[in-house]
Amino acid sequence: MTSYEPTDRTFSASSAGLTASALLADELLLAPEWLLLPDGPAQGMAVRIAQGVFAEIGPVEQLRQAHPALTMHLLPGRLLMPGFVDAHHHLTQSFGKALAFGEPSEIFRRIWVPLEGSLNEESLYLSAKLASLEALRGGFTTVCDAGTRAQLGLEAVARAAKDVGVRCVLGLICNDAGAEGQRDALLQAAERHIDVWADDALVHPSLAISTPEAASDGQLTDVARLSAERGVVFQTHVNEHLASVERSLVARGLRPLEHLDSVGALGPQTLVAHATLVTPYEMRLLKETDTAVSYNPVASVWKGNAVADAVTMSAMGIRVGLGTDGTRSDGFRLMDSAETNQRLAFGLMRGDSSAGGGALWLEQATAGGADVAGLGQRIGRIAEGLAADFLLVDMDVPEMLPSWDMSWELVRLANRDQIDAVFVNGALRLWRGWPVDWDARALMAEVRRIAATAVAKAPIQKIHPLSAAYRASVRR
Repeated sequence: MTSYEPTDRTFSASSAGLTASALLADELLLAPEWLLLPDGPAQGMAVRIAQGVFAEIGPVEQLRQAHPALTMHLLPGRLLMPGFVDAHHHLTQSFGKALAFGEPSEIFRRIWVPLEGSLNEESLYLSAKLASLEALRGGFTTVCDAGTRAQLGLEAVARAAKDVGVRCVLGLICNDAGAEGQRDALLQAAERHIDVWADDALVHPSLAISTPEAASDGQLTDVARLSAERGVVFQTHVNEHLASVERSLVARGLRPLEHLDSVGALGPQTLVAHATLVTPYEMRLLKETDTAVSYNPVASVWKGNAVADAVTMSAMGIRVGLGTDGTRSDGFRLMDSAETNQRLAFGLMRGDSSAGGGALWLEQATAGGADVAGLGQRIGRIAEGLAADFLLVDMDVPEMLPSWDMSWELVRLANRDQIDAVFVNGALRLWRGWPVDWDARALMAEVRRIAATAVAKAPIQKIHPLSAAYRASVRR
């Protein structure tokens, strides 16, 4: 018989005295009340952070005695957990936001391509910086950017991510459709992109093709091969909407995932975004080729035709991470949406009341996301030798009491406003929602200054009217 006993917590008002300045040292000894380890939450543990990594993890007293010269910061009521990893983002779409609300699928044709194509270097930088800040505020320490369609290159996007302090897997789009004769030049640019960022502390190079139909078969093969050879992730969108599946069937007689397999573009280096409309055969292809999937639940709700069967994929051993697709950058709400979508789309009709369980979504939002982004050996877990990308979360709130199952509670009950601190590479980047070393308010003022102009000059085609006009139209 199960014994239901609340988790033992001894909260102390002294945690309210924690300050950002105390966490700015190059070397830190932290003793949170809870430490989220790969096997689950643990108490009585401490971590030593040095040179940007988790240098030591062990019992509190053991680390205290081993480092008498270091101040041990006791963090009652706090959880130290891995930072979230956004496995699929579009950093240069942040000026669009609500313009996509209520729109039918494939908004990339009518909103994102026109918007990104209209950005100049300043607006490209500010858009990416705003999105990076939003990501950190939502607990994401890493974002996997699928590439921008802006014509100015990726330097501004990389600079924005580095200035904010978020880790970024930066995709370079290598589409050659409509660019006949440019394959060699595109592949040379891909090589340069990898070389430029190969050793950067925060920016990790990636290659991308927007959708399989945006490239020739030879380009798909070469970009996937180059990615595998250079140890970087190859990103593409597949099987997201009925229209894209049907276009592929008409053009090639194959569904998008089948098409990628036919040209040898699936494999452990490949990260496919969405994969919502997949057949059992295509799931087998994902498993057999060790291709990774970004499950983007909020995107399915807001603009999709279907929900990826992430529970089945995980049960089959397919590698899955969670992505926002640039919808909203809130790690806790992303996990909640991931579980809710599985319950509604699959769990209810199967009688599956757990729909993967809380721990699955917590894992996919952290270690799973790191794995599919090609960074599984560097981030995603609290483990010795890994980069110290982590959150300090305030658990001393009414919503988290009484505590019976912390993993479930983090998925269903936790909120972004509980995040006290965000660390990337061992450095404190955000304190209670705001940067510690740059002026976010000034960024917001700059965005207000230019965003309206940038959007106004883009040839965006909205189908759904803005809220006020829509309400008026339906009330006539």
